[in-house]
Amino acid sequence: MSAAARALAAAGALACGLAVALGAYASHGLDGENARRAGLAALFAFGHGLALQVLLRADVGRLRLAAGVALLAGLLLFAGSLCGAVFFGWPTALAPAGGLLLMLGWLIIAVDTLRR
Repeated sequence: MSAAARALAAAGALACGLAVALGAYASHGLDGENARRAGLAALFAFGHGLALQVLLRADVGRLRLAAGVALLAGLLLFAGSLCGAVFFGWPTALAPAGGLLLMLGWLIIAVDTLRR
């Protein structure tokens, strides 16, 4: 496994761990719109973190690695934007770009899967 794939898989594991903490905080420490945003960020962080763990554990090619980069960047922009709104009052303007990167990452994975 390449160093880049290991780094992406490790980032996925960290995202899953942080998602558990964020989900708990959303359920027990937040109310209303903030709880909804944090819960959604936790859901996306856990799902995509797990995907990075599973999809990048084996020896992967450049296309799968590019998909992993897109997923991680999308996750950081999407969930990060929601968390920024909850914790710092920032706008969620980066969430749509993050969502597009997540969709792109999954499209690349689909293409890579069909090629194998």
